[in-house]
Amino acid sequence: MDTLLADKKIYKPQLKAVKEAVERISKVVVKTPLMSSFTYSNKFSANVMLKREDLQQVRSYKIRGAYNKISSLPKEQLDKGVICASAGNHAQGVAFACNKLRAKGVIYMPITTPKQKVDQTKMFGGEWVEVVLKGDTFDDSFKSSMKHAEKFGLVFIHPFDDEKVIEGQATIALEILEQASEPIDYVFAPLGGGGLLAGLSSMFKEISPNTKIIGVEPEGAASMSTSLREGKLVELKSIERFVDGAAVQKVGSRNFEICKENLDKMITVPEGKICQTILDLYNQDAIVVEPAGAMAISALDFFTEEIKGKNVVCIVSGSNNDITRTAEIKERALLYAGLKHYFVISFPQRAGALKDFLEKVLGPKDDITHFEYSKKHHRENAPAVVGIELNDPSDFEPLVARMKANNFYGEYLNDKPNLFQYLV
Repeated sequence: MDTLLADKKIYKPQLKAVKEAVERISKVVVKTPLMSSFTYSNKFSANVMLKREDLQQVRSYKIRGAYNKISSLPKEQLDKGVICASAGNHAQGVAFACNKLRAKGVIYMPITTPKQKVDQTKMFGGEWVEVVLKGDTFDDSFKSSMKHAEKFGLVFIHPFDDEKVIEGQATIALEILEQASEPIDYVFAPLGGGGLLAGLSSMFKEISPNTKIIGVEPEGAASMSTSLREGKLVELKSIERFVDGAAVQKVGSRNFEICKENLDKMITVPEGKICQTILDLYNQDAIVVEPAGAMAISALDFFTEEIKGKNVVCIVSGSNNDITRTAEIKERALLYAGLKHYFVISFPQRAGALKDFLEKVLGPKDDITHFEYSKKHHRENAPAVVGIELNDPSDFEPLVARMKANNFYGEYLNDKPNLFQYLV
C-alpha cells in the first residue's frame, strides 16, 4: 500500500523490507566505499569517514530507491510505463532502471536543471526514456508530471515520498553498519525531500540507536527545518535553486513524520559554505561533487567540538556537477569567506582619478576582478561598479575606510540582493 495508512499509523521502514531491497538492487547498485578521510579527520581531530555514493554508476545514491521501486512493480504496470519528476539525480536513477528493466519512462525535469544532468539522464535511459523540461523548480515539474501520469495512467515514481524508494535509500545504512569497524557516533546526511534521511535514520535507530543522526539542508531551501520548527508540513513560497539536488519547497509527508521522530538535529548550511567545500574536496582530495554532495561535509564546521575524537560518517550523495558552474561556485565561495566585495565607486570626472584610486585606496594585496565604468559628460562624478578580491577578510574595513577618506565610496552591493543578482 503506497499511501499513509488509513488508520493514521505512521509508516516506518522495516528491517525485513530493507534487506529485501538489498537483494532486489544488488545487480545494479555498487557497494560504495566507506572511506577514511585523512583531510577531514586531521582537521576535526576525529575519525571522519566518507560514504562515497558519488561512485554509483549514475553518480548518486538515487539509483537505490528508483530501482527498488520500479523493479518491484507488477508486469502489467511496467508495461504501461512509469513517470517521474526530478531535479537530476532521481531522473538518472529512473532512466537507468527503465533501461535495465526495458520499461518506458517519462521524466519531467525543471528547465533550470544543469545541462550535464539532462544529458546524463538521456544517456542512461536511451530509447526507453523521454525527457520533458517543464517549470523553474522541482515542484513545478512535479505538478506537471502528476497531470501527465493521471492522463495516461502511468505509475508515478516519487523521488522521495514513497515507501519502496525510502527502503531503497535505507540500504545505505546497512552497508555503513556492515563496513564500519567501530561503533559510529555521528552520521551527517543531506536532505532535499527527505527520502535518504527517512530510510537511513530508521535503520540506525533500530540497529545502532546511540548514533546521532544529523540532517543537513541548504540555507536557501530550508523546507525540513521550517516544517520541524512549525510542527507541520510547510511548503516554502520561494527557494534558492543553487543546490539543485536539494532544492525542494516541501518535503515528503512520510519523511517529515519519520525525521521528526528520528533526527537528533536538523541544520542549514549557507550555499557559499557548500561551494567552499566543493573546491576543497577537489583541490585537496581530487573528489568531484555536486552542491548537494558537499552538504554533509560542510556541516562539520558547525560541530567542531562535539565530534572531536568521535567516529563520524558523512554521506557524499552525488557528483553530477556541471563544469560550467565552476566560476559561480568559486564566486559564491569567495563571497561567503568575505574575500569578494562589490561596490559602486564614485569616480571624479578628471584624468588621473583611477590612478588615485589604485594608489590611495587599493591595498597591496587587493585585486580588482570586476570593473564597469561609463564616462558621463557634464557631470562632476560618474559611478563604476567594482569587484575587489581581498587576501584576508580583515582587509575589508580598512579598504572601506580608505574609500571614504578619499571620497570614492558610493555604495556597498553585497548586502543588496536585488542589485547583487545582476553581478553573481
